[in-house]
Amino acid sequence: MHAVELYAQGCVAIRQFSGVGNSLNQGEILQKGDFNVALNHRYFKSFRHFRGTHEEPDRIANNTEVINWSHSVDVNVSYALNDRLYLAGSLPFVYNERSSLYEHGRNSRHMSYSGGIADARLGAGYWLFEGEKAKNGNMAVGASIKLPTGNYRASSTFYNVGPEGRPEVRPVDQSIQPGDGGVGLILDTQGLRFLKNGFIVYYDGFYLINPRETNGTRTFRETLNPILANEAIMSVPDQYAFRAGVFKSVIAHSLGISLGGRVEGVPVRDLIGGNDGFRRPGYVVSVEPGVSYMVKDLTLSLNVPVALVRNRTRSVTDIAASTPSNIRHGDAAFADYLINVGIAWRISKKQPALFDIR
Repeated sequence: MHAVELYAQGCVAIRQFSGVGNSLNQGEILQKGDFNVALNHRYFKSFRHFRGTHEEPDRIANNTEVINWSHSVDVNVSYALNDRLYLAGSLPFVYNERSSLYEHGRNSRHMSYSGGIADARLGAGYWLFEGEKAKNGNMAVGASIKLPTGNYRASSTFYNVGPEGRPEVRPVDQSIQPGDGGVGLILDTQGLRFLKNGFIVYYDGFYLINPRETNGTRTFRETLNPILANEAIMSVPDQYAFRAGVFKSVIAHSLGISLGGRVEGVPVRDLIGGNDGFRRPGYVVSVEPGVSYMVKDLTLSLNVPVALVRNRTRSVTDIAASTPSNIRHGDAAFADYLINVGIAWRISKKQPALFDIR
């Protein structure tokens, strides 16, 4: 099945988690004893500012936009305990750069940086059908623990903000923190359905429940405006993502193409726990074309989600600080597209050799 390649396209801090990691044209579902090892690399540049669904092009025109460049590489491993039950784990690595004016005293543009291991996940999933019931498709449900292996207090040098305008080391923005500091529960699902003429409908998605409210990392946002006192510490928000589409083999067991859509976001309020602290809630709706090529047990894939709708929704602080005559609504920067490149290696269990003893 497709890996769940869902990652933020900008300042709305959605972090990456991968699913069972098996490409559609690689056999769909692992058999007992099979491993699947996958590497996925994602890149994006976010720079277009949105307040709600309204773009603010003057930010680029006035050179006041915030720019994030983000690279992430995930190592994903899955193992089939039997034909229906599988284990899955993911260890991400990230490198981020961020260019802004407002974080450096608004006097000159400077860069901040972060990198290293991000938040890992360990879990299991279960395919619901077998035998004749699975002949035309299948669906799986899973659960994972998200571990706080990523640094959620990564820091960099900020200029024009210290005493007498000197540089000062501070935590980087939430959008480029490698981790969020919380132990979370990820509930996920995936499935596929075989249609006529070689078409396959697929879907996958997850919801991350993050009970921890804040992680103790200071944002310094309260120094920008007294209204932002509630945003002095970073939150540990929930997040969600879902994608679905159609896959078609152009060359049997070799070249395949896909077209789908996806939505990913950070909610305004969490399912469990409080909602204090700083977060940029919002979501992105994208169209997602893709291509994959299989050589024996290796599958190469390329997916390029292109944003159709970008919405920076109103945060808890926005709502609390608003009046009937002054509706507050923060903004966020989003990317135009995301580039996902992956390679998956399916390691099938070898059958024992049969010897004819006479």
